[in-house]
Amino acid sequence: MSGHFGDQAPIRFAGREATEELAFRHYDPDALVLGKRMEDHLRFAVCYWHNFVWPGTDPFGGQTFERPWFGDSMEQARAKADAAFEMFELLGVPFFCFHDRDIAPEGATLAESNTNVRAIAELFARKMETARVRLLWGTANLFSNRRYMAGAATNPDPDVFAYAAAQVKNVLEVTHELGGANYVLWGGREGYETLLNTDLKRELQQLGRFLTLVVDHKHKIGFPGTILIEPKPQEPTKHQYDFDVAAVYGLLKTYGLENEVKVNIEVGHAVLAGHSFEHELALASALGILGSCDINRNDYQSGWDTDQFPNDVPEVALALYYILRAGGFTTGGLNFDAKLRRQSIEPDDLLHAHVGGMDVCARALKAAAAMLEEGSLERFVAERYAGWDAPEARKMLDGTYDLAAIADYVERAGVQPTPRSGRQEYLENLVNRFC
Repeated sequence: MSGHFGDQAPIRFAGREATEELAFRHYDPDALVLGKRMEDHLRFAVCYWHNFVWPGTDPFGGQTFERPWFGDSMEQARAKADAAFEMFELLGVPFFCFHDRDIAPEGATLAESNTNVRAIAELFARKMETARVRLLWGTANLFSNRRYMAGAATNPDPDVFAYAAAQVKNVLEVTHELGGANYVLWGGREGYETLLNTDLKRELQQLGRFLTLVVDHKHKIGFPGTILIEPKPQEPTKHQYDFDVAAVYGLLKTYGLENEVKVNIEVGHAVLAGHSFEHELALASALGILGSCDINRNDYQSGWDTDQFPNDVPEVALALYYILRAGGFTTGGLNFDAKLRRQSIEPDDLLHAHVGGMDVCARALKAAAAMLEEGSLERFVAERYAGWDAPEARKMLDGTYDLAAIADYVERAGVQPTPRSGRQEYLENLVNRFC
C-alpha cells in the first residue's frame, strides 16, 4: 500500500531470527498462551493523541514534527483519520483510542464542536466497516481549553461544569455508536493549585455528582461498555483528586459507584504517585476495579511523565503477571499511551516504536504465563499466609473472638511468634529466571 508510510507492507510475525527491521520477533497474535490467543490477552490499542496530534514540543522547545494533517480544518482532520487507519492496518492492532479534540477541531460553539466530532466519527464508522480495528475507548478532552484552567467537574463556575457535562454526553454517545468497549474519564485538571482559593468539600461533591451523571447516562443510552477513571497524581494540577487507585476507590465508595466504575491505570502515573505499576494493578484487582491499562514508561532520571514506549521486559512481565492473576482483561486492554522522542521525526519511527513495544509486551506475557504455570510465586504467598487458615486465626477475623478472647488465646496456647524470612531476594531472582 502507498500512503503516509510509503509502500510499507503490513507488519507480520517473523520470529526471533527475522532480518527485516519492521517485523514482529515475539508478537504472534495467534500464538496460544495459557490456552488463549496472544492478541486476545494483550488487546493492543494505538492512541490518537501522541501519534497524530502531538507536534513534538517540550517545555523548552517548539514543534519538531511536520505532518501533512496538522491544522484546524476538517479537511486536515479527515487526512489525519486516513493516516491513522493506515497505521492501524500496518500494525494489525485490534483497537484504537481517542479524545474528541484529537479527531476534530473545536468550533466556535459546543454545538459546532460536537458536529465536527460526529462528522469524523461517521468517517470512522465507514472505515471500520472494512478495517479490523475497533474502538477500545473514547474520552472528552476536559483539560486543554482555557475554560478548564480551574478544572471541569470541580470548577468553581457551574457553567464550566455544565459545558463539560454536555461535552462528555456527546463523546459517550459517539463511543457507544462506534461500538467502543469502554469510556474513560481523565480528570487532567480535577484538583487544585492552592488551598487559599479552594473549597475541597464542595469540589469533591461536584466530582461525585459528575461521575454519577455519566454513569446514569451510560445506562440511559444502553452503553454496555465500562466507565473508567484514569488516576494521575500531578501534572498539570498540583493536588489531583484521582491521585492513585486507592484515592479513586475511596471516591467511588463515597458516592456508591464502586460497582459501576473501574480504573484505567497508566505506568507513568503510577510512578509519579510513588508506586510501581504492579502495585496499582494488584490493588485495583484486590478492590475489584481493575479495568484497563495505558502501557508506557517514565524516564527514572526525570521527575515528570515522559510517556516513553515500554522496553523493559521484567517490569512489564510483573505487571502482566498480576493482570493474568486477576483473570485478564475483559473490556480493557493495553493502550500505547506513549510518544516518540522529539528527535524521532520520520513517519517510520511511529512504526518502529509500536513494533518494539508490542514485542516487549509479547515477551513479557510469555514470561508472566510461565511464572503462573510454574507456580512458585503463588505457592510461596499461599504458604506465607497459611497460618490464617487455622481455626483460632479464623476466629480473630470472623468476629468470634474479641480483644479479650484473643488475649486469653495467647496465654492459653502459649503463643510465641517466631519471625520467618520474607525471602525477597530469592523471589526477585525467581522472577528473573523467567525473563
